[in-house]
Amino acid sequence: MRRSGKLESNKSLFGVRLREARLRANIPQDKLGVAIGLDETTASARISRYETGVHEPAFETAARLAKALGVPTAYFYCESPDLARWVVAWSKIDEKERIRILALAESIETP
Repeated sequence: MRRSGKLESNKSLFGVRLREARLRANIPQDKLGVAIGLDETTASARISRYETGVHEPAFETAARLAKALGVPTAYFYCESPDLARWVVAWSKIDEKERIRILALAESIETP
């Protein structure tokens, strides 16, 4: 069960998404930290703290992490795994297709 952005295991939603994206990109914690401008001696520990939910980074840091991992910043904040997948997929679609897909989604009536 989730409560205000935290998962039962005390891992933050942000941390879970960060770990998923980092593993998918096959980037070690220390390399990711250095890539976003963290000091080499503390980079791994800082990324670990973000992943475990001990700390949550400022939005600007989240944006740098997203850029380094090739995902939209919004990905880190999606409660639903399906929405997280959608946000990543949406970021890869060109503008013409986005307009078409959005029109289709908005035309679907829900009960």
